[in-house]
Amino acid sequence: MIKPTPLSGFPEWLPGQQLAEQRVIDIIRNVYELHGFSRLETSAVERVSILGAKGEINKEIYGLGRLQGPPGRWEMALHFDLTVPLSRYVAQNSGSITFPFKRWQIQKVWRGERPQEGRFREFYQADIDVIGDSELPLSFDAELPAVIHEVFQKLGIRAQININNRKVLLGYYISLGLDEAKSTEVLREIDKIDKIGPNQVKESLLSLGLDEATADKCLKLCTLRGTPLKVIEQAKALNVQNEIFCQGLTELEFVAEELADLDEESLIFNLGIVRGLDYYTGTIYETMLPDYPSLGSICSGGRYDNLASEFINRRLPGVGISIGLSRLISHLFNQNALDCTRQTPTRILLSLPEERLRPACRTIARALREAGIPTEIYHEVASLKKQIRYADRKGIDYMLFPHQYDDSKQLVEIKNLHTGEQVQKPLAEVIGELQPFQPK
Repeated sequence: MIKPTPLSGFPEWLPGQQLAEQRVIDIIRNVYELHGFSRLETSAVERVSILGAKGEINKEIYGLGRLQGPPGRWEMALHFDLTVPLSRYVAQNSGSITFPFKRWQIQKVWRGERPQEGRFREFYQADIDVIGDSELPLSFDAELPAVIHEVFQKLGIRAQININNRKVLLGYYISLGLDEAKSTEVLREIDKIDKIGPNQVKESLLSLGLDEATADKCLKLCTLRGTPLKVIEQAKALNVQNEIFCQGLTELEFVAEELADLDEESLIFNLGIVRGLDYYTGTIYETMLPDYPSLGSICSGGRYDNLASEFINRRLPGVGISIGLSRLISHLFNQNALDCTRQTPTRILLSLPEERLRPACRTIARALREAGIPTEIYHEVASLKKQIRYADRKGIDYMLFPHQYDDSKQLVEIKNLHTGEQVQKPLAEVIGELQPFQPK
């Protein structure tokens, strides 16, 4: 007999947890669609050459091959994020979609990382991206964090969105005498500062050939953090004479003006965030949850002007942001911050006290379901105590008793399992009280 042992890093939630997860997904999807983003789902499998457009991936992807196939180099792999597949999709369908193309995508991704708390090998991401044709207005760089702010508001979670611009960092390093290639290397090392600390990052910078004074200046820029107005003033006070730096600062000023309605606690300009992936070229985001500081960044992204160009001889710039959904959900479960008491979407359990009432139960259940009310009929004739215990354990809200029901009166008894109140009323009245709002 094979022992049913779960695979590490591949989470499987209990029924109540899966319902809670679905509620979170529904909230996120609803906010995305309110802002005009359309659903997209891409294949779970991509060519390795496509995934390689993002940069160094050898340690992250799961290659695919047939068990009976010949050994050799992987040609296909599971996608490890949703941005590269999106860019491939847009390049492939550029003649059939309308630009700017706004899409949301909530889908599983896979990474060959070592599993640990909050880090999985299989997990959901919840992305929004906008891709333009030749140009993409900077207003989208501000729209995305505004959408994310609304998502967390509706989830009832305090969020702090940190914003930076890679051009500010790159231009600053070039102004210190570093060429663009060396500046990119510095960016990768600076990105590790939260994980390994400034001292180790400085050692890494020195090993790249920077002198101590230059390394200290690179690290000093990371300390500029605060309200948009304060950080922009501090950055201007550096008197950096570099075109890339000034362009990045101008873009940050525009984003700050567009997001002026967000409160100071929710929006931070932080020149210490980098986003280590090579394809980010401008505005970048990282979102922290002040009530869950150990979680780190739970939502990140940025502007990528050149990624889709890898797949088509046409400039298709984009900007996107992604919520680490499974990581967020897992942490909320561990903090008992999500209600997982319901194990079913069922709102009404129809009692089956005797077999002769089964046809009436079917008629009532059909009417309730047609009104959009999730309904079950208890699966066998059993004692009322057993049926109520079943409803309680699954978190069902109401029990409905068909004793008085007939085609003329259509009376039923309904019991609120939370309050214990039990009343008799027409089925139409029950439906009117419980029927969910149906958007037209």
